[in-house]
Amino acid sequence: MKSNSASARARARAEEVRETSLTILRGLIPVATIDAWNAAFQPLLEAAVARERDAPNRGAHRHYVTLPFQDLWADPRVIDNDAIMAVVEELVGTDGVMCQLASDTPLKGSEHQDLHRDTQLLFPESGAETPPYQLAVNFPLVDVTAENGAMEYAPGTHMLSKAAGMRRIESGETPLVAAHMARGDVMIRDVRHIHRGTPNRTAIPRPMVVIGYSRRWLFRPEVNIRVPADVLAGLPDRARHWLRFNPVFESRAEAARQAETYRAFAY
Repeated sequence: MKSNSASARARARAEEVRETSLTILRGLIPVATIDAWNAAFQPLLEAAVARERDAPNRGAHRHYVTLPFQDLWADPRVIDNDAIMAVVEELVGTDGVMCQLASDTPLKGSEHQDLHRDTQLLFPESGAETPPYQLAVNFPLVDVTAENGAMEYAPGTHMLSKAAGMRRIESGETPLVAAHMARGDVMIRDVRHIHRGTPNRTAIPRPMVVIGYSRRWLFRPEVNIRVPADVLAGLPDRARHWLRFNPVFESRAEAARQAETYRAFAY
């Protein structure tokens, strides 16, 4: 059970997301944990680059890589972190779903992405935005600077139409903000805000992990988490609850077999 002070902090963070589109929890994950994730990620990235060299799935020299839900990638201290989950539950309820575990990595030679949102209006015919229904929890595996591809975002545009948000950006009324982050920082964001990836001008890849959460009734068939049965059995109750709508596989090898199907990412 959360203490009164922890609940108050979570409510304040959630309110920051509602108002600006995101909040950053500084220094939340131990740097040693992040460095272990980065070391384990490098072979996955190398395989993705070799597989998609002629057609990278997020633009030139930029790769989206799904992470296998096993071993350190299923560490409850990360995927079921109390501080993260307290904010997530404030925003999408305690009966939401965890539906994505992946990464986005610009390499040297990457370019500015077009400004975009990660989802469309829930009811496009209405023209109106709603309370949050889809979140991304992001944390980098290296420090994120102006040189290696920081995300730029327009605060507050998650509650505007795309056209209205673009007008504010173009007029200078809402300037883009670069999200610089250190290893261990965790960003929780409403994926409707207008944002873009920027070029990585260094020789070192800049991986950004994304854990996706949504309200229980939202289903996007292009993303899911393939969960090994033995991994699921060893997780805390809350983590199992949030994973309940994902496919479960008897073997880890079968769970790890996944083609990248999440290609329509920009709206």
